[in-house]
Amino acid sequence: MNSRQHSARSALFLCGCAAFLNLYATQGILQELAQSFAASTREVGWSITLTTLAVAITAPFVSRFSGAFQQRSVIVLAALLLALPAALAACASSLNQLLVWRFAEGMLIPVVFATSVAYIGQRWSGGSVTEVTSLYVAGTVLGGFAGRFLTGLMTQYQGWREAFVLLAGLSLLLGVAIHWLLPANPVLPVRSVPGGLRELCRRPLLAAYGVGFCVLFSQVATFTYAGIYLSQAPFDLGAAALGAIYTVFLLALVVIPIAGRLGKSRPQAQLLVASALLGVSGSALTLLPSLWLIVLGLALSSTGVFLAQAAANAFTTATARHNKAGAVGLYLTFYYLGGSFGALVPALFWNRWGWPGCVALIVVFQVLSWLIAWGGWKPLPGVASESAPSTCKRHLHP
Repeated sequence: MNSRQHSARSALFLCGCAAFLNLYATQGILQELAQSFAASTREVGWSITLTTLAVAITAPFVSRFSGAFQQRSVIVLAALLLALPAALAACASSLNQLLVWRFAEGMLIPVVFATSVAYIGQRWSGGSVTEVTSLYVAGTVLGGFAGRFLTGLMTQYQGWREAFVLLAGLSLLLGVAIHWLLPANPVLPVRSVPGGLRELCRRPLLAAYGVGFCVLFSQVATFTYAGIYLSQAPFDLGAAALGAIYTVFLLALVVIPIAGRLGKSRPQAQLLVASALLGVSGSALTLLPSLWLIVLGLALSSTGVFLAQAAANAFTTATARHNKAGAVGLYLTFYYLGGSFGALVPALFWNRWGWPGCVALIVVFQVLSWLIAWGGWKPLPGVASESAPSTCKRHLHP
């Protein structure tokens, strides 16, 4: 691997960090925000729902916006701009203002996410797409952990406003690092996409969108309501302790790159089997009355989610024919719609059956993701297998 390849992979890892640093930052501090704004937990929960909803709304238009520009420039600009709404959120004088800036963050995140995944699809081919996508997803793991953990820590000892200032500074640093490390892909000529919407709605891609919806539904539902569950008796965890629980994400930093290498010569659907097994096993463990077993369950569940995310991203990129960015955009729409519903729908189960009711709902979606992939992640006639190396596409490493 030459230096430019290594630089590109390092930069894509940082792109994942930048995309997810701010996304779920409020997940562990909902109680503190509720107290600060004299609001209910359900009301401040919109700081997650609106952000993921903004991602879902914006994602389909990213390819149209960024297609005529150099992918590197689009990624760097969006990563740097994420610092602005984070800084403005720190100055919010009302819950409505905070929600506006959280929505703005959600509009910028898919620009980083979709353009990065499209960058991978243009620069690599065959089994390498799975490997590099797994590295990118490992970056999203670290970013998601850092955003939650640092926000909880700063909120506990300084305040939630100072936490947002820290996130703004880190967003700037990540944008600068990506600027220095990420090589430019050539700008491809803008051309009409054969088949249009029909091309993006082929059965395997629809199955990928469905998997994405289920994956983020279960992830957001798990960590939003587990946080509320653990903040109450008998656990009574504070913001810093809840933030520390997100260290379970770090297990995925080891598992996902290994799975990506092993998955180079295997169909991505096989990763969904492992994902579902980890998710269901982990969810079951969280029902036991032991904090350590609950943490272990959350670790297994989150690792399963990230495996599924890596598989679905790679499958979408490899299966889309002419409009990879468009397919990634639609995948992100369904993915983050799943996150929005995952923050809201379990509240109905929480109010009636508490955490066990939420776990039952989460398990349904974890199993459903595997069933969708099992039935839909099959190449159509005339379409090469997503795991087979491409012989007609040249690797773009100068």
